[in-house]
Amino acid sequence: MHPTPKITRRKLSDEVFDRLYEMIESGQYRPGDTLPSERELMDTYGVGRPAIREAMQSLERIGLVGINHGQRPKVLQPTAMGLISQIDLTARHMLASSPQSLEQLKEARTFFELGMVEKAARQATPEDVARLRELVAEQRSHLNEDAAAFVQADMAFHTAIAGMTRNPIFTATSQAMLGWLARFHASILHWEGNEATTLMEHERIIDCIEAAEPEQAVREMKKHLERARALYALGKPT
Repeated sequence: MHPTPKITRRKLSDEVFDRLYEMIESGQYRPGDTLPSERELMDTYGVGRPAIREAMQSLERIGLVGINHGQRPKVLQPTAMGLISQIDLTARHMLASSPQSLEQLKEARTFFELGMVEKAARQATPEDVARLRELVAEQRSHLNEDAAAFVQADMAFHTAIAGMTRNPIFTATSQAMLGWLARFHASILHWEGNEATTLMEHERIIDCIEAAEPEQAVREMKKHLERARALYALGKPT
């Protein structure tokens, strides 16, 4: 006979969290609605202020409510950026403690970028293309002047391509991936002495997007990303 697992006593704040979460999920409280005051919730659930506050903080951490001092908590509209931000700290810890995870991130980024540029080339507008050229011009303005600004413009270029897919999850994922790479492996985004090549490759990618040539855009993006990884593998200084 197998031993019966012991029944664990749940924290009051967990019970409050579950009830509020269920009401938000079911639509009883919709984005923009304010939740009851602390006092009202304390009376409703028969718990103390600490349990209410802890439950609210948990709801805030997962992006379901916004808390401003002196105001009632407000239900937020879920966004892709909010979803990604929830895993940001966990992702940073994983990347900082596991070299294998960093390599997997680079591989995932390449796979992701190729898919994004193909979709962008299929549906880009003249305004999209103009924006990409503006970003490359901005990046060129930082050449041999400001390495950090050059990298930021580089990241903006790739994020803009993701944005051209019209899918906010792609945009949020792009920003997150590039942010993690910049934090833990800036060298994969910027190689001193190769900035001019980066700009040239960006121009080629834009030309393919403007010409609505998705297959060629994928080839150019692949060469662009593989060059950076090859330089990293050779151990060139940054």
